[in-house]
Amino acid sequence: MFTVKQLSDLAGVTPRTLHHYDQIGLLKPAQIGENGYRYYGEESILHLQQILFFRELGLPLEAIRKIMGRRDFEVLSALESHKVEIGKRITRLERLVETVDNTISHLKGQKEMSMEQIFAGFAPEEEEKYAREAEQMYDPEIVRESNRKWKAYGKEKQQAILAEGRQIYVEMLAAMPKGADSPVVQSLVERWRKHMEYFWTPELDQLLGLAEMYNADQRFKANYDQMHPQLAAFIHEAVKVYVGIRKK
Repeated sequence: MFTVKQLSDLAGVTPRTLHHYDQIGLLKPAQIGENGYRYYGEESILHLQQILFFRELGLPLEAIRKIMGRRDFEVLSALESHKVEIGKRITRLERLVETVDNTISHLKGQKEMSMEQIFAGFAPEEEEKYAREAEQMYDPEIVRESNRKWKAYGKEKQQAILAEGRQIYVEMLAAMPKGADSPVVQSLVERWRKHMEYFWTPELDQLLGLAEMYNADQRFKANYDQMHPQLAAFIHEAVKVYVGIRKK
């Protein structure tokens, strides 16, 4: 049996995280001693492994709790699914590494890159996922409506929408030297906000929260870093200016 401290050291999570998982019913200890200490057995350890796999794949805790709480949840099937998803992620990351290498060569003047090549590895479904991740911070009804809207567009329209989003980022990258509060950058933020309406219609605070998440969450920031290591922070700053102006 493992104590909270022992399991936290073993799994690389904090004791506070394990206490939180217990409080929300996601990971209960096998037993609680007379001294009030929580103790975890092998079943608990495998349960925690599943939680960490799901977290690695980007699922929120409430979704994980629902999935693992189902009567038909099976560890072996879940592991097979994790293997497939992680394999997809490895393939995508390898392509992004190639894009990084090519971009370094481009910036050193060793090779030319088109705008399409700069964005190689940024799958359309990833861009869609960004918007959906933001929706999940607010109202599940927003997510359902967004899913309906997205599916109704059709493949051709979806590709056009995603291309439009990429173009905004390209122009934002080119406008960075002008400053976050420049008219050019602020007009791009306005275009970015309107572009989000293809997925959902964010309020000003939600728009700022979205920019904050893209800058703070390493899963998202890593994609912007492929274009420029300061792009995510620059967009965040530009959106803060945009929101501040409209709240006056």
